[in-house]
Amino acid sequence: MKSGTTFISDQFYAKHVSDLHFRHLRMAKASTSIQDSAAQMAKEQVSCLFVGESPQQIQGYVTDITLRDQALAKGLAFDTPISEIMEHTMVSIHPEATLVEALLLMFRTKSRYLLVKENEQYIGWISRTKILTEQSQGPFMFIQSVKEARQITELKDKWQRMPEIIHLLLSRGMKAGIVNQIITTVADTITQRVIERVIKEIGSPPAKFVFFVLGSEGRGELTLKTDQDNAIIYEDKANEQREAVRAYFLDFATRVSTALDQIGIAFCDGELMAMNPKWTHSLSHWKRNYESWISDASQETAMNYSTFFDCRAIFGEESLLVELKDYMGELLEKAPERFFINLGYNALQYEPPLTFFRNIKTEKIDGEKQLNLKQTMRPIVDLARVFALKHKIHETNTVRRIDLLRQKGVFTMPETQELIHAFNYLMSLRLENQAGLILEKKEKPKNFLTLDSLTKVQSVTLIEIFKVIKDFQARIKFSFTRSL
Repeated sequence: MKSGTTFISDQFYAKHVSDLHFRHLRMAKASTSIQDSAAQMAKEQVSCLFVGESPQQIQGYVTDITLRDQALAKGLAFDTPISEIMEHTMVSIHPEATLVEALLLMFRTKSRYLLVKENEQYIGWISRTKILTEQSQGPFMFIQSVKEARQITELKDKWQRMPEIIHLLLSRGMKAGIVNQIITTVADTITQRVIERVIKEIGSPPAKFVFFVLGSEGRGELTLKTDQDNAIIYEDKANEQREAVRAYFLDFATRVSTALDQIGIAFCDGELMAMNPKWTHSLSHWKRNYESWISDASQETAMNYSTFFDCRAIFGEESLLVELKDYMGELLEKAPERFFINLGYNALQYEPPLTFFRNIKTEKIDGEKQLNLKQTMRPIVDLARVFALKHKIHETNTVRRIDLLRQKGVFTMPETQELIHAFNYLMSLRLENQAGLILEKKEKPKNFLTLDSLTKVQSVTLIEIFKVIKDFQARIKFSFTRSL
């Protein structure tokens, strides 16, 4: 790998969308023929043409690829209106957003183009290629190379390079939340490539389905110590088809999980994976699962299934998961109060590792004093989840949940700032520690931090963070039922 100096362009991370010379919108009316649209794109030398009466009434767009796949490959008549083949899903971004945010949005939505929107007006567009040219040799070119990889060995090599990339990004001061998103995006992309490969091997699915992720990947908070947390929803089929459909998806899921394990994204110890028959089901079956968990509302159920409230689609028909989440929302409206209390119970039982004299309490592992950073962060994750569910917030990321709760008046601005700072600081320590273990000690990543490796400033900061968590728990405990 190249050195950090050539691998990362420092200026890139400070740039905004407005710093780019984004392209003006080239328009065609919906009735324009495919041939005339292609001629216009050739004349104006653009790879994207927007369809509509004006830049403020955009109905869709066509690209070089749209013309190839939807017109030429299908032998459509050249006088066919362009509206018949245009893409409808458009994604926009504000000019003051950073290029980092723009690229993450593109990878997340699988968009090659973003509309630039200011004051409710579309003022231009940018392409992924344009931003990647600015990025040069940075991590987003790396994500692009993952998207182009197909072989298991190639994907494995990409995943093994992650610790060095993460170490470089953290050493350059990148925020932990962005680093989490980069790891998550790479893991998502690897999974998508594997799924496509498996479908090619065993044939097209016999039903619409969605492959979704849970837990830290569902929240967009992956670290270098990660395993698989995933599941499948497929559409309901007639009785005579059910057995064949289920057999296909269980075989499919086993192949996907096995390939991911070979790449280095390990099997889940608790078998919370789509290859486990418990977690691959029809939509109606999944609805019954959530109905059972929410109505049961016991502490054990809340503890075992809380991760299923942090779910996010990464492949297939996202509408299936949207329908499930809408149904979950209806159930939560009528949920017994004890459901929310028990969901938050574990977070309130956790004791921040402070001694009576306000020093850090540790565990002895292999003769060394160590601190479990994942456990330390758990109360913030758990409490953000329970309040988000109660207040109808569908976001799954912890930091964004906290900020949205502030906007709803659930948390004050000082509480929000303290919690987000505490979460990000702990996450940054966790990522740095994991990258160091892999690169310097050639060990597997872990969530335990050796206390002797901390500086005095880090130790003092940790103690203050533990106080924040303890105080936050105390406030919640005091008025937990009333607050909810």
